[in-house]
Amino acid sequence: MNIKFNQLDRGYRKYKTEYDQAAISTLESGIYILGNKLAEFEKEFASFCGAKYCVGLNSGLDALTLAFKALDIGVGDEVIVPANTYIASILGITNNGAKPIFVEPDEYHNIDVDSIENKLNNKTKAILAVHLYGQSANIKKIKALACKHNLYLIEDCAQSHGAMFKSKTTGVWGDIGCFSFYPTKNIGAFGDSGAIITNNPQHYEKIKMLRNYGSKVKYQNELLGTNSRLDEIQAALLSVKLKHYDELRKEREHIAQRYLNEIKNSKIALPRIRAGSDHVWHLFVIKTKQRNQLQEYLAKNGICTQIHYPLPPHLSLAYSHLGFKKGDFPITEEYCDTIISLPLFEGLLDSEIDYIIRIINKY
Repeated sequence: MNIKFNQLDRGYRKYKTEYDQAAISTLESGIYILGNKLAEFEKEFASFCGAKYCVGLNSGLDALTLAFKALDIGVGDEVIVPANTYIASILGITNNGAKPIFVEPDEYHNIDVDSIENKLNNKTKAILAVHLYGQSANIKKIKALACKHNLYLIEDCAQSHGAMFKSKTTGVWGDIGCFSFYPTKNIGAFGDSGAIITNNPQHYEKIKMLRNYGSKVKYQNELLGTNSRLDEIQAALLSVKLKHYDELRKEREHIAQRYLNEIKNSKIALPRIRAGSDHVWHLFVIKTKQRNQLQEYLAKNGICTQIHYPLPPHLSLAYSHLGFKKGDFPITEEYCDTIISLPLFEGLLDSEIDYIIRIINKY
C-alpha cells in the first residue's frame, strides 16, 4: 500500500459538481476581484466564527502582516509569540519591523501561558496566540493577561478553523483573528488565500484599505497599503467548502479518534487535549524519541509522513541575526526532534487507516 501524507484531489472529488459550478458561474459573471462572491464568503465566514467582520486576503501570512500593521505595531515594539510555531507567525511580526519574543510551549504544543508574564516589558505591545495543530491555546487565560497589561491580542488561527475554547471560537477572543485557507487547511481553498476577522469596526475598515493599495475609493490612496485581495473564484470555492464544514470535521474526528483508540505502542506518545478545548485535527502529531527511525520505517512501508516543524524559527538562518543558539529553548527544540505527523485528510479510507495503525503498532 502507498499512502500519501495528503491527497487533495480526493477532497475535490467529494463535492466536484458543486466546486465546478461555483468556479464556472464565477468565470461567467465576468467579475473576478472584489465582487459579490467575496462579499458573500466574508459574511458567511464571519458568521461561522461568531465575528462581526471578515476581510478576505491573499494568504494567512498577509493576514498576520496586515493585522500588526493595522494595530501600528512596528519598529521598537515587541510581540510575545510561541517559539515552536511555523515561521509565518514570526514573519508577520518582523515584516512590520517589530521584534518577536519567544516563549516555550506547554504539553499541548501551544504557548505556555505561565511563562509569558516574565517576558513582558515596556516595549511589549501584543501577544500572538497560535492555535497549533487544530487545538486552541489556553486563550481565556491569555486574554486575561493581555487585558491586565493593556496589550493587543492577535490570534493565529491558520490551523484552528472552527476550534472552540469554552464554547467560543478561536479568532474572536482577541482584537484580530488571522486565518489561512491554504489547500491543506480544514477549510482549504484551491490556491493561496486567507482572511482576518474582528469585532472592531476601525480595524475592519483599516485592513480593507490596506489590502487594496490603501484606498477606499479607487485612485484615492489614504494609507501605504498593498495588494492582498482574496479573488472571486477562491471565495466561491471556499463558500462550498464552508457549507460542508460539519461533515468534513466529523471525517477528521473519525480518523483522529481511530488513531487515539487503536495506536498502542509504548514508543509513541499520542496528542493530548486540553480541558475546555476541543480539537479540529488539522494535524495528528505524535511524539517518539526515535523519530527519524520511525519515519524511515513508515516510508519503507509506503506511509508518507511530515514533520511540523523540524527547525524552530529561532534557529533558522532567516533569524540568525537575533543571536539565538541551540539550547536556548530546550522544550521547543525537543519537540522539533521528536514530533511526526500522520496522514489525516479528506477521503482517507478506513482500509488505509487500518494499515497505518497496524504498521505503527508493529514498530
